[in-house]
Amino acid sequence: MTTRRIVSTEKSVLEKDDKDFTPAPGESPIAPAVPAHVIFKLLGFTLAMVVGPIGSYFLTLNTIFGGNSTYAGALAAIMANVVLIGYVIVAFNEDQTEAIEAAEKEKKGK
Repeated sequence: MTTRRIVSTEKSVLEKDDKDFTPAPGESPIAPAVPAHVIFKLLGFTLAMVVGPIGSYFLTLNTIFGGNSTYAGALAAIMANVVLIGYVIVAFNEDQTEAIEAAEKEKKGK
């Protein structure tokens, strides 16, 4: 079995630091890892995932389906899928928006 020799001039991962990092003008050196609007969207869809299916189950159990829990449960499952599909659509649109904005910045820069 062979081993790798450690060259004393090399810095290990723990010894390396990011002192050379300089933020762009007008940019904070301590930026949040995730933008606030992304967190708010996630919280909104989380609330919708909890309230939507459970609320639809209890609202339709006795009013629309006459006590048939199978149909009310099926509607709750459908509502959960609607919320998930909505989240995926919003995520794709947000990703496309960022790509369009980046392309517009390139055009203005030229």
